[in-house]
Amino acid sequence: MKSLLMACTAILMSCASTTSSSQKMPDMQQKAELLVSNSQGGTELPGFRIIKDEKEYLALGKGSFELVEEGKAPIANYPKFPKDKKVVLYNLGGFRSGSHTINEIKGVSVKNNILYVEVPDRMSTPGGMEIQVLSNPWFIFTVPTDYQFTSVELKYSK
Repeated sequence: MKSLLMACTAILMSCASTTSSSQKMPDMQQKAELLVSNSQGGTELPGFRIIKDEKEYLALGKGSFELVEEGKAPIANYPKFPKDKKVVLYNLGGFRSGSHTINEIKGVSVKNNILYVEVPDRMSTPGGMEIQVLSNPWFIFTVPTDYQFTSVELKYSK
């Protein structure tokens, strides 16, 4: 019953008008989905771009989504390209350690044409030693197709 209620709520929310300057839905977990996250292979500078189609999406994953078994050809192991959502690639920029990855999206909102992506603060989760290597992390996530934005900003939270 709860899942049916959530599905109905999601359908109703997707039909809601988003003409205001602020777009925030109560259940953000239903609105944003992390597809892929990697600590290497991004760009030196932070930035984003919208992935237009499956061909472009698969080209990004070359080498990142493949599983290789000894003596066999690589097997593509990537999430399916969602056709009913906007797919966004976000590069975090360059870092001096290898532990900068995004493992969760807590929420998203749009205000004044800026897409705010709330992610856990990596410093709030105590860990052991960090790998000291230059890294260029990136991640791919989805938002509703009706979200209109011209820039993306990460918001770190505990």
